[in-house]
Amino acid sequence: MVSRLSLACVVFSLFLISSCFPSQAQLSSNFYDSTCPNALTTIRTAIRRAVSSERRMAASLIRLHFHDCFVQVGGPSWTVRLGRRDSTTASRSLADSDIPRATTSLVNLIGMFGGKGLSERDMVALSGSHTIGQARCVTFRGRIYDNSSDIDAGFASTRRRNCPSASGNGNNNLAPLDLVTPNSFDNNYFRNLIQRRGLLQSDQVLFSGQSTDSIVTEYSRNPSLFSSDFAAAMLRMGDIEPLTGSQGEIRRVCSVVN
Repeated sequence: MVSRLSLACVVFSLFLISSCFPSQAQLSSNFYDSTCPNALTTIRTAIRRAVSSERRMAASLIRLHFHDCFVQVGGPSWTVRLGRRDSTTASRSLADSDIPRATTSLVNLIGMFGGKGLSERDMVALSGSHTIGQARCVTFRGRIYDNSSDIDAGFASTRRRNCPSASGNGNNNLAPLDLVTPNSFDNNYFRNLIQRRGLLQSDQVLFSGQSTDSIVTEYSRNPSLFSSDFAAAMLRMGDIEPLTGSQGEIRRVCSVVN
């Protein structure tokens, strides 16, 4: 079985292979047309094989893209269009402050995404990636045992079966972020929110009587709109502060600075 790290290294290496040679600081979406014309086909094939052998891989790669674009850390960074140079430094404090938590409020979510040049709509669309993937019990325990009015009682009861109330007990037990179609990238995530079945508190706040309710409702009714907005938001996120020219480096080994 292919590990998440090794697949990521393969994907990023393929994206960046031609960048090992001197290049201009300007960015171009046609950069690989002549230097590596089969890059995208090769990457697509590798990803499909990896996802076929490990279902969680798709969600893991989306999460990796989000983390690497939001924080200039030591891991490999990339964009949907081209690929990105790797940072030569790592900052745990930046990662801790820039990445949303499972309990982050809507106001703070909007502020975090806005600080990166992304709109409320971008934020809601990107949150829709939680239509696939899983979360650990420790991240949603507080929500399912809180008995708040913003969670469906039946949903909370179902999630409690594999997430004990005692802190430290079953912390790493997993539950799908989308109980209905956990392995399909669709708009059920938004339907779940309207039914008060968001697994994480930071999911449910998107539909909680605040400014993003209307966007959630739109996406729940129009899967095509969600798909197009998600793709556009992914591109915008990939364009956050790319390193160009002499900034950063192309790593020879993904997990180690040259």
